[in-house]
Amino acid sequence: MIVVTTPTGQIGREVLSLLLDADQDGATPVRVVVRDPARLAPRDRERVEVVRGSHADPAVLKEACEGADRIFWLVPPTPGVEDVDGHFRAFTQPLLEVIDSRSGPERVVAVSTLGRGVARDAGPISASLAMDEAIAATGVHYRALCPPALMENLLRQAAPIRDEGVWTEALAPDRVLRTCAVRDIAAQAARLLLDPSWTGYRDVALAGPDDLTPEDMARVVADVLGRPVRLRRITSAELKATMIRHGATEAWARAIADMTDAQNTQGFYGASQPATPGRTPTGFRQWCEEVLAPALRG
Repeated sequence: MIVVTTPTGQIGREVLSLLLDADQDGATPVRVVVRDPARLAPRDRERVEVVRGSHADPAVLKEACEGADRIFWLVPPTPGVEDVDGHFRAFTQPLLEVIDSRSGPERVVAVSTLGRGVARDAGPISASLAMDEAIAATGVHYRALCPPALMENLLRQAAPIRDEGVWTEALAPDRVLRTCAVRDIAAQAARLLLDPSWTGYRDVALAGPDDLTPEDMARVVADVLGRPVRLRRITSAELKATMIRHGATEAWARAIADMTDAQNTQGFYGASQPATPGRTPTGFRQWCEEVLAPALRG
């Protein structure tokens, strides 16, 4: 039995789809934890067991993990929280309890981040790395999937790119920024979840094949779209203020600003991190052609 958390989220829904596609005969049952089962795709809802609720709820997670030997784990980003570190702990503690009960999963595949041993005071990046350490300390077999910036983050700016030809960015425009497509994270997660043989703890770096700065990426976007796109640099303080205007709590917006400052000064999403094209083959131009451009047209 495989448990999938966040099955309607950006990464989780692709993981679920890949698992179901790979197991047409139902030999490996899948159970999902979801707040609103109606958000599941109809074909997925018919093929999975559903536990309704949040995986931060100890009772819900205990029910979901009963008889399961593998779990896909992701702490959902939540701009409404008042304490980012507390948010990660609130989700992680029930998992630690299930693992320690010895009735929980033997293998955990989680979405984490690059930056181990380097990132300091980096908001949700630091919280995610602390989550890894807590899970690994239980002795469970653990794979931490470690991507840098997600290409899909650019979809949040689809409207200004389409309407104004402007991409706003608080990261250093002239430094290499490693990126990764969601599809590649999901593919690695599904591969590991379908393989019951791996053991121990290991980080799995997932850095795409490109050596592009944000300025380079803006030029790629412009070339793919066939119209000008310019990068507008803002400060982390301006980013924080914008997030608060759009409904984020001060705590969440501050944490994202801290993450941005850490990326700019510590460089853990930059050129010093080797690309991993064997695991993450999707290049930025390909992603723009196959994901961004259709989204703008839609």
